[in-house]
Amino acid sequence: MLLLDVPFLPDPHYVEFLAELQPALHSVHFSLFLDILPDGRHRSGDIPTFAELAAALSRLPTPKKYGLLNSRFHHPHLYGDKTALHRIIKSLDTLVTAGTLHGITIVDFYLLQAISDTSPEVASQLEAVPGVNCMLDSFDRIQAYCRAISRTHFKLPAKLNLDRGLNRRIAKLKEISAACRRHLPGVKLTLLANEGCLDLCPFKLTHDAQIAFANSGLTSNQTHAVNQDLGCIRELTAHPAELFKSPFIRPEDLHHYEGVAEVIKLCGRTLGLGFLQRVVRGYADRRYAGNLLDLMDAMEWLAKRLHVANGELPADFWDRLTSCDKNCQACTYCRELLEKSGRPLAFQLEDLRP
Repeated sequence: MLLLDVPFLPDPHYVEFLAELQPALHSVHFSLFLDILPDGRHRSGDIPTFAELAAALSRLPTPKKYGLLNSRFHHPHLYGDKTALHRIIKSLDTLVTAGTLHGITIVDFYLLQAISDTSPEVASQLEAVPGVNCMLDSFDRIQAYCRAISRTHFKLPAKLNLDRGLNRRIAKLKEISAACRRHLPGVKLTLLANEGCLDLCPFKLTHDAQIAFANSGLTSNQTHAVNQDLGCIRELTAHPAELFKSPFIRPEDLHHYEGVAEVIKLCGRTLGLGFLQRVVRGYADRRYAGNLLDLMDAMEWLAKRLHVANGELPADFWDRLTSCDKNCQACTYCRELLEKSGRPLAFQLEDLRP
């Protein structure tokens, strides 16, 4: 049975919501909220204390817990800054001692090695899980990352986040899954379901780098404006039918991945509690009757402009899109699908009142 890996926020109402869904959860992932340590998302203005984070995590005894150290890169000074490294390690050790941390999600392997060298004792108690932005899209790549982890003091990962592009490349996904079963028995495979990014997004690496630049204090956060003027927002505004090429997995299509993967990862931790509860509930129930785009992290802006009736998508939706050859010039399927299931939304001012 597929279980969920969901974002965690130390909000009492959200924690209570997750507590009721624990049988459906494999794990939760969360920011460590350290000012010296950016992760893969823009910094939130609402930062809890570390004590609040640890206490909230303790209320979910069943799912595994993974802290996010998944920034694309860090300022090179951090790798040799023993004061900063010891502060990170102290935070990790506090959660380990409390029984509320099983591993870290990592993208920057320089940082992984620096933490391992600085505190082998703490590292040896934690899994190092390559983040989804490591883009594990072949068994060779998986082996390379596991080999690198094995040469640190960290534990090998008990789960692997596969590249989101495999969601629609079923033959390749099954090939990788079979290789992992043979060579990495017991390791659970995770698929990211609701990112909603462009298919094989050509802006992805640069976008991640610009987030890391901003979070490191090297520049202001300009990624939304850049995407609007030059990137994915511009692309989808001009060609909205392209949204169906995004390698998302609808809640109704999860059953196709049974036996190939074990965990479905959900994202969107910066979009608010309402978004998270809607997404987690929809995937736990394996159905959602509203606007498909209301489930998508990177299409949150488009959901305000376009309603795609998820319940009206055809029964062969998954079969058609996973067998697609991407020859869009010779095919009108996505455009026709948008005409049948989509409708533009009237402009509304967003209510920003607290």
